[in-house]
Amino acid sequence: MSSKPAALAGMRHKGAIGVGYDADLAIFAPDEAFVVDPEKLEHRNPVTPYARRTLSGVVRRTILAGDDVDFDRPAGTLLWRGRV
Repeated sequence: MSSKPAALAGMRHKGAIGVGYDADLAIFAPDEAFVVDPEKLEHRNPVTPYARRTLSGVVRRTILAGDDVDFDRPAGTLLWRGRV
């Protein structure tokens, strides 16, 4: 699910788990569930067809390039196609 998008974006160091690739991982709990609350969505337009619906699967931890992602302190670099 990640090798094709990484290749399409020209990101040769992403898209696989192996030597020479970034350690980008998501720790996912597929059996856990949550109710979608549009007020808590963290994107520009909090409109969703899933409002108040119960969905399965919860991301418990995200690791980007080997470091834990702190969603309270966003960091990173905007990647442009062909410039990575």
